[in-house]
Amino acid sequence: MNWLVFSYSFPSTQGSSARVTLWRRLSRLGAISPKSGVHILPGREDCLESFQWLAREVQQQKGECLLMNVESFEGLSDQELMKLFKDKSVKEYLELEESLKQLEKATRGKVPDEERTKLHSEVEKHRRKHAEIARCDFFDAPGGARLTARLASIERALAVEKEAIPEIRKVRIKDFKNKVWVTRPRPHVDRLACAWLIRRFIDESATIRYSKTFKEDELAFDMKEGGAFGHVGNFCTFETMLVAFDWDSSALRTISEIIHEIDLRDSRYLHPETAGIDAILSGWLLNDFSDADLEAHGLALFDGVYADVLRKEKLEQQGKKR
Repeated sequence: MNWLVFSYSFPSTQGSSARVTLWRRLSRLGAISPKSGVHILPGREDCLESFQWLAREVQQQKGECLLMNVESFEGLSDQELMKLFKDKSVKEYLELEESLKQLEKATRGKVPDEERTKLHSEVEKHRRKHAEIARCDFFDAPGGARLTARLASIERALAVEKEAIPEIRKVRIKDFKNKVWVTRPRPHVDRLACAWLIRRFIDESATIRYSKTFKEDELAFDMKEGGAFGHVGNFCTFETMLVAFDWDSSALRTISEIIHEIDLRDSRYLHPETAGIDAILSGWLLNDFSDADLEAHGLALFDGVYADVLRKEKLEQQGKKR
């Protein structure tokens, strides 16, 4: 296995500030230091780039540094090095997990509305910290999946009661193949998510047209008036389509909750990804993208979101089994 080795020194005239700053940076990168003055990361491309940036900073501070790629260490096997990385991550996971106890206690029973937002904020802080640890958990240390499951359990406890599902007629996918779909120009949020749903789960080669009007033989969605699919009750169009096609997928439900919040902004569903996705979609509106470009960007975005949601679900299931 390949390992990256980084060592550095500053001139004696250099103050302690630069040393402390670099030490903190090395810690955030997840580097271990089995011997004084030597810092190690796995031989990965992202780790190499991180060390290269650090080397540049040391040089800018008139210091000296050495960056090497080695295959082995005398006196330390690959397994022993991996254990050092795992031990570091396990310790950080346990420290964070210990702080969850108060949150779990606060979410038992009925949570007053005035406390719910505050607790959601605390959960989000823990999620960010968990993400920082996981980013440097290079060898899947025990505890990460379990912590993911506990955070998800707390979020479920904080979720508001769901409203009754509106009456929506069930349909069959096979009846919606080789059709022309129509929605309003400048697709945003709900319409982009629906376009992704159509192309990924209904008809990959479907024709999607952007217009304010549609013909009788076309399938309109998320139009202001009429159409095959639209808002029903408190459901956005994406949610309506999930019910209509009878998709019982937790990953798609999670995406539908994110779309619901961005589209309706009623604070019914809170997910850590929502703010970032909202910012990206809003930024696209500020650019002069064509409808086709907006759709292409939307497909790539929701492909990524879907893959990430599936990854988190897998981690949660692993956490429950441990």
